[in-house]
Order: sequence, then C-alpha cells, then structure tokens
Amino acid sequence: MRNYSVFYGDEMEQETLKALNSLRLEQKRHNIDTFRLFMVTWNVATAEPPDDITSLLQLNSPKKADLYVIGLQEVRAAPLKFVTDLAFGDSWSCLFMNTLSPLGYIKVSSVRMQGLLLLFFSKLEHVPFIRDIRTTYTRTGIYGYWGNKGGVSIHLSFYGHSLCFLNCHLAAHIHYASERVEEFEHILNSQTFEGKNTPSVLDHKLLFWFGDLNFRIEDHGMHFIRNCINSKNFNLLWSKDQLTMMKKKIPRLQQFEEGPLDFQPTYKFDLSTDKYDSRLQTAWFGLTAKKRKPAWCDRILWRMNPKPPPENADKEHDDDDDDDEEQKQKQLEEPLDEFPLNLVQDTYTSNMEYSISDHKPVIGIFTLELRKVYETPLVHVCAEGEWSADLDALVTYSPLEQFPSSAWDWIGLYKVGFQSISDYITYTWVKDDQVALSNELIQVYVSKEEIPVLGGECVLCYYSSNLQCIVGISEPFKVHESRAAIEEGFLLENINKLDQALVS
Repeated sequence: MRNYSVFYGDEMEQETLKALNSLRLEQKRHNIDTFRLFMVTWNVATAEPPDDITSLLQLNSPKKADLYVIGLQEVRAAPLKFVTDLAFGDSWSCLFMNTLSPLGYIKVSSVRMQGLLLLFFSKLEHVPFIRDIRTTYTRTGIYGYWGNKGGVSIHLSFYGHSLCFLNCHLAAHIHYASERVEEFEHILNSQTFEGKNTPSVLDHKLLFWFGDLNFRIEDHGMHFIRNCINSKNFNLLWSKDQLTMMKKKIPRLQQFEEGPLDFQPTYKFDLSTDKYDSRLQTAWFGLTAKKRKPAWCDRILWRMNPKPPPENADKEHDDDDDDDEEQKQKQLEEPLDEFPLNLVQDTYTSNMEYSISDHKPVIGIFTLELRKVYETPLVHVCAEGEWSADLDALVTYSPLEQFPSSAWDWIGLYKVGFQSISDYITYTWVKDDQVALSNELIQVYVSKEEIPVLGGECVLCYYSSNLQCIVGISEPFKVHESRAAIEEGFLLENINKLDQALVS
C-alpha cells in the first residue's frame, strides 16, 4: 500500500520550498533598476550611410533607450578612405553621433578593424558609472593576417556588472559552417583584457555575440524557402538554419541564447529594393553565378555567465533520498546573489526600410535588470565662481571613492550636448597623481586663453586614464561672454576655434 503521508509530506515540502524561493526572489528584486539596451547589427556592404536613421533607432518610440550598441560590418575600408576615417572620423560614426548627441547620448567607446565597426552610446547620466573600458580585435581573414573578417569587442563595467559586446563578421558561403564555428572559437580564445575578474571574453557576467555571422539555410531549395517567407511560415526553416543545427552539436554554442527568428531572413537583397537576389551574377571568366538563397546571416545572441557547479557535484551518492534532502537543504541555504543581473529580450526583428545594402539591419531590444554595485561617482567636480575668458577659471574636485588615479588624469571642459569623450573644448591636468580620499577640495585652474570668448552652456568631466573613462561630471554651468571682447568689438571671424566649437 502506498504511504500517502510521505507523498503529501513531500508535496508540502516542495510547496514550502517554492514559497521560500519566491519570497527570496522578491527580496532580491528590492532596489533593482531596469535599463533599456538597444542593439543594431548591419552589414552595410561598403555603402555610405542613409540620410536619416530615426526609424533604425526607433527614436520616435515613447520608450527611450539608456544604451545604444551598434555593430556594423563591411564599412568601406579602401586604403585612402580608411586613413581619412582614422584622422577625421568615418561617416557612419559621425551620423550616429550627430543623431544621438542632441538627444542626450554620448559615444562612450568605439573600436574599428577595417570594415568592422562597433559603437557604444550611453545617456549622459550613466557615463560616470561605465568604467574600466577596454577594446580589442581579432583578425580571421587570410589565415589571421587580414581584418576583413574577425571580431571587435568592447569590455566595460556597467554599475559594477561586467559586460562584453562582440561584433563578428565570419566566413561566407553555405559550405563553411564548421569554419565559422572555428573562427568564433578562435576569437573567444584569443581576445583578452587587462584585469583579474574578466581576463577573457567568456569571463564576463553578460556577453553579447552579434554581427554578420553568415550562417545559411541548408537543404531547402530556393522555391521552398521563398514560399515560407511569403507565407510568413518562418518556423518551417528554423530546423535547417545552420546556427541552430550547430548549436545542437557544439557545447559552447549551447551556452548562447537567441530570440525566435520571427522575421524574414535579412540576406540577400537586390540593392535599393525589398526583393531577394534576382539578378544574374557574373562570376569569374564571364560565367553566371547562382542566386544566393535567403538566410538569417545577421544575428544577436547573448550568454549569461553560468554559475559554477556545486562542490562534489560529480560524486555518486548511494542513497537517493539522502541526496534529495541534501539538495533541498542546499537550495534553502544557497546565498543570494547580492548584486543580481537579469536580461529580458523585448524585441528581435529586422528593419526592412533600408535598402542601401544587400543585408537588412537586425534590431534587438533588451531590458537589463540589475542591482547597482555602486551609485556614487568616483569624483565630484565643480566649476567655481563666474566663468569667462576675462579671468582664469577655478575647478575644484574631490574623490568620493578610492580608485587608481594617475598623473595622466585630466578634467575637460565640454559643451552641453557633446558627442564623445574626445569632444572637449579644452582640458587641464589634475593637480597630481596622489588623489587622496578625503573631504579636502583640490583646486586646479583653466587659463583664460583657453576659455571660449562667446561663452555657452558647459560641463566639466574628470577623465581617468587608468579606467579609460569619465568618472565624474559637474552640473551644467554658464560660461559668460567676455566683457573685454565685447568692449573691444571683436568680430566673429576673429574669435578662436574654441568659440567656433560652441557656436556650431
């Protein structure tokens, strides 16, 4: 006869365990903040940028992003163009900066390797809490000597949580699925960062892997694929998507998550149209090449760093009941993650409006749920007194937390609405490299010759060379017009370049 008292006792214990876990989860959610992350991947096929990217970035949406991450592939990188871009900025970066900076975003970091470009933008309010920024890249083209294929990445700490964004362009053509996986493995193994906690890409708490990953749809013919697309039966193609197939075989790929492919394949389109590849391609020696089958080449995946397995997890236990009791007890005693991080994908889709490339851009919108490890900037910065080009100006700063300061730290004067960290009007070095943690205000001066004659709304930013980021931002303040310049009747064309920066 079955012992129902044991049955109901186990069931009651399970319900108690669920209730306790639910209560603990609710406790964890106290002081949880949410942030909206907007990601774009787009192979732009060497095209110049469109005139407007409002639709691409969904700028008219009532839900505003806190962070924008844009990964581009095949940005035009002809030798002369590439050198010009390095000197003056590439047209794609300029477009994103010109679009986002008036809305209160600045470019925090970027990295480029030939045609691969990765941009990271943030609302100004989050900038002092984005720290320890590092970038790196890996070439995989022509046996690792050429950067037309490979990966570029940005490592950073966001309110104390380690994030990594890896933008890849992997080997092309349908028969090279295994080579794509090998390239990805090589990129993961070769990219390293300074620091003890996240020396490699996979050590980050949250890793995003995205780009033109170039995985194709196997077996199905052109007619069947296009019929599925036209009827929006995308699910009939999923099982033959190469990345989906490779994930079933490769353990490391199984660690990565991806939203459902509920949008039509983003490759390959005729230029300036929404039609899939229809032209007769001319190959070598005048031969006619095959049309390319549509495919989900452009993808956004992510990986939360898995918790390490419990100690002795691989040991065999003779007594299953004792093992179950021990496991339940461990669940109850398991320490809460003091600073949890969770990710929810809100949107995964493509944007069909843009036709400058044979790829369509793919968009991923996420909600980051986290408890902040820190909520105080490292440095408090303030503009003292009245500022104008008539007198040297006084800046005070004081450290609020210990951090690895340097003699190369500096405080920059920026126009309100500045585009990037390098967009300063002028700067002054900090007083010394021994920034002590105290209530003492440290004073430095900005020469009047460096202050814009016309004035304007400005902020001061303390830049840490060791952390490679801004760690303190002042309140906005007004730089007044120079009285001496007005009295002497300075003409606009005689005003120095600092004023031109403020006027523009």
